[in-house]
Parts: sequence; C-alpha cells; structure tokens
Amino acid sequence: MSNWAPVRRHPLRYLFTIVILLEVSAMAVPAAEEGDGQGLKEVRELVKKVQERYDKIKDLQADFQQSTKIEGFEKTLRSSGRMYLKRPGRLRWDYREPTPEEIYVRQNDVMMYVPEHQQVLVGKLTQLAASQAPLQLLQGLASLEDHFTLQPARGGKRGDGGLPLIALIPKGVDEESMRTVEQITLEVQPKSYVLKTVAIHEVGGNVSTFRFTNIQTNAGLKNELFDFRPPEGVEVIKAPTLAPP
Repeated sequence: MSNWAPVRRHPLRYLFTIVILLEVSAMAVPAAEEGDGQGLKEVRELVKKVQERYDKIKDLQADFQQSTKIEGFEKTLRSSGRMYLKRPGRLRWDYREPTPEEIYVRQNDVMMYVPEHQQVLVGKLTQLAASQAPLQLLQGLASLEDHFTLQPARGGKRGDGGLPLIALIPKGVDEESMRTVEQITLEVQPKSYVLKTVAIHEVGGNVSTFRFTNIQTNAGLKNELFDFRPPEGVEVIKAPTLAPP
C-alpha cells in the first residue's frame, strides 16, 4: 500500500496558495472608494507596491520555514526547505527537514517525490481543486481581487518596518479550493516589497505559517532546475484524483 504521510503532513492547498501569491502578475487593486478607512487605503497602497515589485520578477528563490498549529494539539509541526519559482508556471518546492520531499509544478503537471518511500506521485494541478482558479492564477491569467477581498489585518496589526499586515478574505465560499480557508495574512518585506510571511488560517482553527528568508530574485534560474525524472527503482504512482485534504 502506498504511504503518503509526508505529503499529507504538508497540505498541498497551502503550497499552491503560496504559488498563487508569488506568481500572480495581475494583482489589480481598484482605487479606494470614498468612505474607505485609512487602514484600507494604506493596505491598497502597499499592495500596489508589491504588484510593481513582482511585475519585475522573472524568477525567485528563497529559504522557507513552515510551522503548523493544529487545533486541539499542543505540539507545533515544523519543517523547512527552499523554494524556486520561475514565471510562468514553474515551481520547485524542496522540503529538507524533518523529511526530504520534492514537489515540482510545471503549468498543469505536478510531481511529488518522497525519497524515504521511493515513490513519485504524478498528477494534474487541475485535479487539486474543483474550479480552475488556482491554475489560472498560477499562470497569471486572473486578478488577485477576483478571488480575495483585501482588508487590513484584525486589530490593525503591523509587521516589519511598521508596514500593515494584509488580510485576504476568500470570495466564493462554494469553491472547494477555498472553503476551508478563513483568511490569509501577508507580511511584506520593507523596501524590497516581497512577501516575508504568509499565514493561512483555516475555518477549523488550524494555522500554517510560512516565513521566507534569503530571498533572491532574477538570478537566471535554468529550466532544468524544475525538471524531474524519477530515479531507477522508484515507484511512479499516477493519481486519477488529488482531492484537497
């Protein structure tokens, strides 16, 4: 029987939410309407600066630390690794601790390799959600505000450099890809305006936080970095369905 506990320990919907936020190139932010609060205006201005920064990025790599707090459990799950992204539609997400895993995305193709189990799971990104929204966003074909409402974080919380934290509230609660997420909170790096922290709050109380460090942009990442061929002796499993956890 195939054992995919490591992959389940790092829910894939979180990974592709990060991809959406890093990859989307059309973060269109309408002008603040009359009557908008100062906090909302400040958030919109910050998102415009993030948009301008990411419009200039062709590739990106960063170390990440992930912590997951599960409702009802005292222990926080922790993992870390490095991610690589190249526009359009290429991603490599390497977990190094506590268990090595490699996840590759190329447009609509997904490959997940767990060396410990000598298995590769092969599937389609479109199989990860009922709607096409995640794939469209990955390919930069849709606007962030088509799927999220922008708000200041609760209590007007601020992050590094005094910049406001940004809250993304999912729209279209009937979409299976978003129905378990209550909100996503973003912290932006001052001066560089790249994402520093992404916290995903589930309706059930679970919180997964990703913190990015050692960020490098436009280093000229080669396409070969995102190509993966299963080693000899590794079991390749074709997944007819990859339902979100």
